[in-house]
Amino acid sequence: MTASPLQRWIGLSLELGKARLSALVVVTTLAGYLMAARPVPGWGHLAATLLGTALCAFGANGFNQVLERDRDALMLRTRERPLPSGRVGVRAAALWSGAVVLLGAGLLLALVNAAAAALALGTVLLYVLVYTPLKPISTLNTLAGAICGAIPPLIGWSAVTGGVQGGGWWLALLLFVWQVPHFLSLAWLYRDDYRRAGFKMLPLQDPRGDRTFRFLMLYAWVLLPLGLLATFMGLTGAVFAVGSLLLGGAWLWLGMRCYRDRSSLNARRVFLGSVVYLPLVLGLMVADRAPPRAEPATAVVEVAPPDGSA
Repeated sequence: MTASPLQRWIGLSLELGKARLSALVVVTTLAGYLMAARPVPGWGHLAATLLGTALCAFGANGFNQVLERDRDALMLRTRERPLPSGRVGVRAAALWSGAVVLLGAGLLLALVNAAAAALALGTVLLYVLVYTPLKPISTLNTLAGAICGAIPPLIGWSAVTGGVQGGGWWLALLLFVWQVPHFLSLAWLYRDDYRRAGFKMLPLQDPRGDRTFRFLMLYAWVLLPLGLLATFMGLTGAVFAVGSLLLGGAWLWLGMRCYRDRSSLNARRVFLGSVVYLPLVLGLMVADRAPPRAEPATAVVEVAPPDGSA
């Protein structure tokens, strides 16, 4: 059955926007929103926050594909993307990306608040102007990408509060730390592809994987006390502290196995473990979030009338 022009346009839009990656951005934004909301300001407000953020993520990913189209054509994993496969032109992809970003940022500014809009637009600029150009230049691109991925929960948090407080920064730190092992395991799996495209990934400068898996395990270790910190800060209860330790410990165990035996199978297990870990830990965090602090009661003093009558 031949797809209609509308179906083809929707399909290309989902590919240009990297729908699965953008969905992760929406999920982490939602986590930040729910952690800050006591209660949810309104379902329309939440929907506007998530839609505006999703549109900005789609646009950022579109610009990324425009800039990396020649390198994507060299990689087995990415050569069938819309631009290298010739299914969409550079100008059309760039215009689509710009329009989607403007629509998303405008939606956040009009229906949410300026802080959320500024954070979303700032993430787009960081992703397109810093992270993407850094990939063929320096292995620091992994950390730059992790910073980009740590901002969405701040968008959700600021959508509720108009700014970012301690809990929002903790959640951003959790996302930053999680992304490093996630990216490193992926880079190890596709190191030949990255070499063909000329990207500067740590595994390409570390053939045996000593530094790669040392860093992977270091960041996985850091996740363990981070869960306890959330409870110490009063963001979550004891259930999250225990659950995050168990989830983090299981993922760390996969990393330790991979450190001892650096096979593609073990690296894939670490990567898949990261994909399982994040939604579980975020779901547990929201389920066990601390109740809102009660406002102090105001004492009411009854004053008798001047004549003494009750």
